[in-house]
Amino acid sequence: MTLPGWTREPLVHFLALGAVLYVVLTWGGTPVDPSSRVIAVDGARKAQLALAFEQVMGRAPTDAELDARIERYVREEVLYREALRLGLDADDAVVRQRMVAKMDMTASAAAEIAEPDEATLRAFFKANQARYAGTRAVSFEQRLFGDEQAARAGLADPGAAARSASLPPQMTEAPQREVEARFGQQFAQGLAGIAADGQWHGPIPSGFGWHIVRVTGRDSSEPDFEALRPRIANDWRSAQIATREERAYAILRSAYRVDIDK
Repeated sequence: MTLPGWTREPLVHFLALGAVLYVVLTWGGTPVDPSSRVIAVDGARKAQLALAFEQVMGRAPTDAELDARIERYVREEVLYREALRLGLDADDAVVRQRMVAKMDMTASAAAEIAEPDEATLRAFFKANQARYAGTRAVSFEQRLFGDEQAARAGLADPGAAARSASLPPQMTEAPQREVEARFGQQFAQGLAGIAADGQWHGPIPSGFGWHIVRVTGRDSSEPDFEALRPRIANDWRSAQIATREERAYAILRSAYRVDIDK
């Protein structure tokens, strides 16, 4: 008898076994009962999570940060109990974390070796073109001022700008990624909206101050799909891996009731 193709999917095996393993360090206290479907996040547990955050970050968590920590704890507890049902538990944080990685690999194995067809790859490229816009190049000059008012006045006299040893006064055919690396994302976004007309424009803010900019050339061609194919394929696989892992967790998580003290 020939089984349907979907039965050979590692993700199906993964879910059928009910065994995804994501484990945190041993919390101590009463051992986890893998048969229980109730996860209680009481005041003591919340305090423990808050303390762990403070030890790492050097400050107490905000409400949103604590909520995120709680959700991560719940996720780990769900997946840990599923591992316990298989008898994979071990009172060793390092071993358990390695088991976590192996179980994640089980969920995403098919995506890691998958070869998307042409249509799939082009559809992903089209849906994520903004991600590849950094391959375009721009040529420009810039002058830096200490504040916005001075920068506006500098449009009439660019030579009055202060010099910065850390920033180039001009760049030629610079990819957007390089512009972001040198000037910051805020500057790069502002630069993207300036026409290549050879006129001074601005001011554009950055982490360094306020700039006026003259764009002397811009590569207006669209990102080259063929040239970017290997990168696009890798990005597609990464997206598939993340989707499979979250789908597996969501199915297991739905079997639990979580009680969080308010």
